Amino acid sequence: MKTLWLTATLVAALTACSTPTPPPAAQTLKKPALDRIAAAPAAAAAADFRQFLALAAQMQPQLQTAVSAYLAHKPLVGDDLVNISRLLGLHNRLRNQAAVIDATAKMVAIPTVRADKVPPHEDKHIIAFGALVEGIAKDFGLQYRNVDNRIFEVKLPGSGPEEFGILTHADVVPVVADEWVLDDGTKLDPFQLTRVGGNLYGRGSIDDKGSIATVLFAMKAVKDSGLPLARTIRLMIETTEETGGDAMKYYRAKTSLPEYNIVLDSKYPAVVAEKGSGALRTTFALGAAAGNKPTIVAMAGAASANAVPQTATARLRGGNADAATRQLSAGKDAFIGKYTSQGGKFSIDVAREGADVLVKVTGASAHGSRPEEGVNPLPRLALFIKESGLVLAPNGYAQAVRYLTDLYGTDYLGRTMGLAYSDDFMGPLTMSPNLIREKDGKVDVLVNVRMPRGNTPEALAKATTERIKTWGTQAGVAVEVDHNQGNWMARDPKGAWLATLLNTFGDTTGLEAKPVPTAGSTTAKLMPNAINFGPAMPGKKYTAHNAKEFKEVADLDADMQMFTEMLVRIGNLPHMQ
Repeated sequence: MKTLWLTATLVAALTACSTPTPPPAAQTLKKPALDRIAAAPAAAAAADFRQFLALAAQMQPQLQTAVSAYLAHKPLVGDDLVNISRLLGLHNRLRNQAAVIDATAKMVAIPTVRADKVPPHEDKHIIAFGALVEGIAKDFGLQYRNVDNRIFEVKLPGSGPEEFGILTHADVVPVVADEWVLDDGTKLDPFQLTRVGGNLYGRGSIDDKGSIATVLFAMKAVKDSGLPLARTIRLMIETTEETGGDAMKYYRAKTSLPEYNIVLDSKYPAVVAEKGSGALRTTFALGAAAGNKPTIVAMAGAASANAVPQTATARLRGGNADAATRQLSAGKDAFIGKYTSQGGKFSIDVAREGADVLVKVTGASAHGSRPEEGVNPLPRLALFIKESGLVLAPNGYAQAVRYLTDLYGTDYLGRTMGLAYSDDFMGPLTMSPNLIREKDGKVDVLVNVRMPRGNTPEALAKATTERIKTWGTQAGVAVEVDHNQGNWMARDPKGAWLATLLNTFGDTTGLEAKPVPTAGSTTAKLMPNAINFGPAMPGKKYTAHNAKEFKEVADLDADMQMFTEMLVRIGNLPHMQ
């Protein structure tokens, strides 16, 4: 019965288009009208895009001309092209939400974390991910190419010689599985997509596997619609983005890149400037084992340097464990009260484990580029041990504690080190100490650095090295310093393609649409004319690299809608600039 009614509606819409009375002047659909169409019970039940268009034309008479032209396979231009592509995005969202979530779940289930001893292009998980994408692409009638397990490439051909690139990545950052526990005590598997309310939890759900699934379905929707494309769409799925982008460098040496590229790995509305990502490593000799004083024999923070940890721990051994436990416990409440007022809530647990004392600080995880969104427990752990008055045996961990307290504390803006500065558009320098590890008989502390415009990688690395070396000399601590600093990127925020992205975002969401910067650093820096478009929404915490990473279903819907429109409109621009 529904199919018969929709067919009658389609006939009525076509008849209305053929009458002498002209339809109302075309206007581009915006969020209120799109929401009304989406809320119509028949919209989700439409058997195909043609029937969906008939319903839309009935609800919005100004669409009749565009719908008639599409059904007659006539060229679409101007507002008619905008409206048909916008409606295609809405139809894709209503029809394929469950399928996109299912595809995302299959991707999340493949733990594409970089292994220590196996190159990514030889890793079985990366290879399995490529096979999954290949299967989806072939099912959708899209072209697939595996570039030596470095880049997985999917194409939707256009009629002209130009291509525009869509860049995402399949690799993810490591997890600390014990931290994936919801507030109600529910334990999550980081590599199983779990829906709780309106959130989809899983490593890679927002960074970047949700985007990969979404853009693949957007490509399918465009292909199935029959809408012509003047440009070929080339989707490139990177496999080493989280660890330096070696795969993209390999790909660039073997394959010419599209002249214009859109990256789905940051935030909306459209990112035209990125800070430079840097890794600052300081190293201390581990030294002696436990003696007659409490000795820190192990410390842990984040699983990767580009993530603010959820928890940080220190294991103490030797000396009078009972006395150390009492001393640490006695100062806990006062310390929490003091430092909560200086930057967010956290908790401290002091417990005995056999002969050892375990100290655990729980804060709030965040992406390494956004330390302001988290509460970093690692420097707070160091401060707590220092301010407890506990006298430690002088080994590498004790030196690391002193380094963290003297040069960072709760500051992540480089002020304690005398390096702070800020750019009016890109924001401040950030320096977040996230990871501490024991390796090859030494203790490493890794700091995630995000450098805005106003400095050079060479100058900043020189300044941090000199400052830390000076501290080491004054403190009588032997310290090695290695600062590998990437550069910032700023694009000229002009051009028809940027205007198209901003228009798509603004009209779809009803939010302000203007170019923005990001503290994140993506492989957009390795691409010509690359702009980031999503997936993080303005005003929300970006959960990538977080414990309990999640993607909101409502935001996934918006991605489906906007990515589809983007492919049609960018694919048919007369000129990108």
